[in-house]
Amino acid sequence: MSHYHAVVWLDHNEAHIMHISPDDVETSVVKPVTPHRNLQRKRGSVSGSRQPEDQHFYHEVVEAMSGAKEVLIVGPGQAKLELIKHIHAHDPRVADQVVGVETVDHPSDAQVVAFARKYFVAKDRMVSQ
Repeated sequence: MSHYHAVVWLDHNEAHIMHISPDDVETSVVKPVTPHRNLQRKRGSVSGSRQPEDQHFYHEVVEAMSGAKEVLIVGPGQAKLELIKHIHAHDPRVADQVVGVETVDHPSDAQVVAFARKYFVAKDRMVSQ
């Protein structure tokens, strides 16, 4: 079933993709192939540079978003911004579907859905004026 709206909550350990309508929610979870380790510094690296982002993980998240016309991306840290960078670099057709990026901590899926519904109602009100 295709839904008009979707919300993606993600961090570096997992992504919850929820396609929502007023009375229905379809949820999928995507996890990276390699478990998250400290991304701030490479262990044993003299330069202390960051580990490369898991592009395959972000690609799977984008695939899970398919079918939605408007997507809200939320999460507690940098992963949401890295997903946006990935979308612009690798899936530019999806960039126009992303209508917002918001910082939220670690809510339950039900809280994310409630937040997204409220967000989309407010957005739709603003657009219709």
